[in-house]
Amino acid sequence: MNAENQDVLLDLEGEEEEGEEEEDDDDGETGKTSTETRVQTEKEILELKQVIIPTYGTVPDQPNLHTPEWADFDDKPDSLFFSDGQRRIDFVLVYEDENKKMTHKRSDRKKQKRKRQVYESNLINNGLQLESTRSVLDEKLIFVKVHAPWEVLCTYAEVMHIKLPLQPSDLKTRDSAFNWFNRLFRVDENIIKPEQEFFTAPFQKEHLSNFYIQDKDTFFNPATRSRIVHFILSRVEYATKNNVKKFGINKLLDTGIYKAAFPLHDSSFRHPSTDPDCPNERYLLYREWAHPKNIFKLQPLDFIRKYYGEKIGIYFAWLGFYTNMLIVAAVVGVGCFLYGCLTKDNCTWSQEVCDPSIGGNIIMCPQCDKVCTYWNLTITCESSKKLCIFDSFGTLVFAVFMGIWVTLFLEFWKRRQAELEYEWDTVEYLEQEEQVRPEYEARCTHVVMNEITQQEEHVPYTACGKCIRMTFCTSAVFFWILLIIASVIGIIVYRLSVFLAFSATLTQHISGTEAIRKYLTPQTATSVTASFISFIVIMVLNVIYEKVAILITDFELPRTQTDYENSLTTKMFLFQFVNYYSSCFYIAFFKGKFVGHPGNPVYWLGKYRNEECDPGGCLLELTTQLAIIVGGKAIWNNIQEVLLPWVKNLIGRYCAAARSEKVVPRWEQDYHLQPVGKLGLFYEYLEMVIQFGFVTLFVASFPLAPLLALINNMLEIRLDAWKLTTQFRRMVPQKAQDIGAWQPIMQGIAILAVVTNAMIIAFTSDMIPRLVYYWSFSVPPYGSHSSHTMKGYINNTLSVFNISDFKNASKPFSPLFGNQMTCRYRDFRYPPGHQHQYEHNIYYWHVIAAKLAFIIVMEHVIYFVKFIISYIIPDVSQKTKSKVKREKYLTQKLLHENDLKVVKKNMGKIADKIIKGVESTFRLKDE
Repeated sequence: MNAENQDVLLDLEGEEEEGEEEEDDDDGETGKTSTETRVQTEKEILELKQVIIPTYGTVPDQPNLHTPEWADFDDKPDSLFFSDGQRRIDFVLVYEDENKKMTHKRSDRKKQKRKRQVYESNLINNGLQLESTRSVLDEKLIFVKVHAPWEVLCTYAEVMHIKLPLQPSDLKTRDSAFNWFNRLFRVDENIIKPEQEFFTAPFQKEHLSNFYIQDKDTFFNPATRSRIVHFILSRVEYATKNNVKKFGINKLLDTGIYKAAFPLHDSSFRHPSTDPDCPNERYLLYREWAHPKNIFKLQPLDFIRKYYGEKIGIYFAWLGFYTNMLIVAAVVGVGCFLYGCLTKDNCTWSQEVCDPSIGGNIIMCPQCDKVCTYWNLTITCESSKKLCIFDSFGTLVFAVFMGIWVTLFLEFWKRRQAELEYEWDTVEYLEQEEQVRPEYEARCTHVVMNEITQQEEHVPYTACGKCIRMTFCTSAVFFWILLIIASVIGIIVYRLSVFLAFSATLTQHISGTEAIRKYLTPQTATSVTASFISFIVIMVLNVIYEKVAILITDFELPRTQTDYENSLTTKMFLFQFVNYYSSCFYIAFFKGKFVGHPGNPVYWLGKYRNEECDPGGCLLELTTQLAIIVGGKAIWNNIQEVLLPWVKNLIGRYCAAARSEKVVPRWEQDYHLQPVGKLGLFYEYLEMVIQFGFVTLFVASFPLAPLLALINNMLEIRLDAWKLTTQFRRMVPQKAQDIGAWQPIMQGIAILAVVTNAMIIAFTSDMIPRLVYYWSFSVPPYGSHSSHTMKGYINNTLSVFNISDFKNASKPFSPLFGNQMTCRYRDFRYPPGHQHQYEHNIYYWHVIAAKLAFIIVMEHVIYFVKFIISYIIPDVSQKTKSKVKREKYLTQKLLHENDLKVVKKNMGKIADKIIKGVESTFRLKDE
């Protein structure tokens, strides 16, 4: 037993006296007898001496603890190797020297030290090589550098089913018709050379000679080496308590035994490494990908995948593909917007609103009780002109186009994803059995019988306990969703109450010449202020509900990290969906729809009178709401994602510079970068999918949404790249076959988008009432015009109300201007004096029938086109299928042909011997 192990056991045996002293000092308890303490000490000694069973092919019994080698920093800041300059650093572990910790009790520090030493010893037992170096800037910190030798890499590459090169690909690549155009935006191939394509196969040590090995040091690239080492770190044990094994670096990080664990960046992002053998991939990624000058360049996806792994690569591939597809949507959206701008002067109904002889003679009824006054229709002249831009025939065309666009996007992405699966060797990716989360493992106190293995295993809860947990979590999710809806109702109440104040102050009388009143109507003031408040509430609730979703998921206690992420994804998206979209759904489908008429208004909560839309409808307000939320969300997220890490790193660098001017090694420079969160890219995906919802669900009211999303995404790609390459530690490379649960979520949004856009056009815009008037009510028998026209539309769609029919509770204080006895309001009802006065007229039922017919026709047409597109466009292209078949054929030929030859050769020898034996037997008989 070496000296350090003896010290550990001496520490254990000396804890009896120490434990008594600490209990007297800290807790004031003296009831523990020496016998009990000695029994506890003996248990701890036995626990340390217990055999920790290593994984895959290591020695089962190790009586002694192995310790890492110690080495001083050699003043080479860009070195990626051990002190011998030969062994590459594949991973770095950081811990605080237990002897210099002052924040924990001495017994706790020694327990942490024992667990760390057992863990490091078992890492060495698994074949890893460790070297420790003390920090240059902080003597408390110790960096443990981890290296995986060739044999370890080969062993675990086979265990993890890692695909590695067999031979260079012999398939000819056919250039696209747009290849010359793409070349203008590609990264310079002289700077980042294209990756050579290989046929690959799952690695097998027995077929080592069949693989394309030119240099053992480069056969496993740094990302693969780090992934293999992290696989080992996540599965090595460090203690056994109550027959439950404790293992994995994640648990040690959670308990504070280690402060950090990460693979190294290969160089500084500011300048190339001084090491001539360093590939400088981080520097090249920053220069050719993350730098703002590359905003219009295509991403070097293969290079990103090589450095960060498939999971990061697939995210940027999806984000880049989504951004490219937005170009088409943005162009069509801008075209529809320009069409609206060019045709707004020909908008007949807007001209009637602004015409002093028409709109100037129309007195509108008050839109709230008592304090609101009568108002002139011409007040809404400017808003009606703006509405003509968005509520035009181009809106209908764009809504149909976006319904088809979203299908094309999802289908073509499947094809692109299939290509990446082949190119990045994830077609038949066999993911190893996933590690149990430490939080799950720590609560495994119940014993159950596994139905498959028929062996006992530990679980954290019984079947009844699991049912109770799921019930509680589901109830909590619905409870918080109801709270979000309550906040939306609060915004609605704000709208209703503030509208009263704006109506009383902004419109003192029905006639006025102030220029500002042309733009600042009570409806506009209420809409803009409510939109800003709604945005602030959304951002605040977003932070709160994020923590709530994590707490609920933690209580749910999923078994694996994948289960945890899927469960959290579902909850977070539900929260975000209701949080972001609820106000838009209210404006689009509820505001102004259930208001009654001036003589019998409808009230919220028996107190607040329902809001009414402008004479042009609520579409302009929905547009304002979307513009504020989409634009504000993009600015807020970029500040939160980029500015905060930059400020933290700036403060860290300033403090480090103030302490020392010494040369700092690469591993210590990376340690002072920001750690990547446990959820990795979860929040980036969530942000983009929420944006995808805004672009598709309400695009009929805001055709410029794809343009805003395009601009945001062009910045988002570079900001995310800048953040990863400059502000964060290098992420552990991970395999990923696709974008996971986000694909079905987007498919669900795409289906819902057809319905919402059809309903926006039908119920929120005034397109259907205008079409009904143009084709039916402008000509006999309902109209008086000789030909189809939009003239008279405003007068026809505003119903008449006799002011003597006001109830006392809603009768306005201010008298009607002039001697008029009637006012107008937005609805389709019979006038006073009619036998069915204030009931819906024939025009109303025609409009309702037309709206329902429009929704049914539009939905069925778009769904039919979506089905045809999905059927015509295969998920996997023929070219990719050919590559996969060719690779399978080649794999079978190379890996099994030699074995078949050996078998045939051996069988041939046996057959020859049998034939010779038979011939000799017959020959003897004949003789």
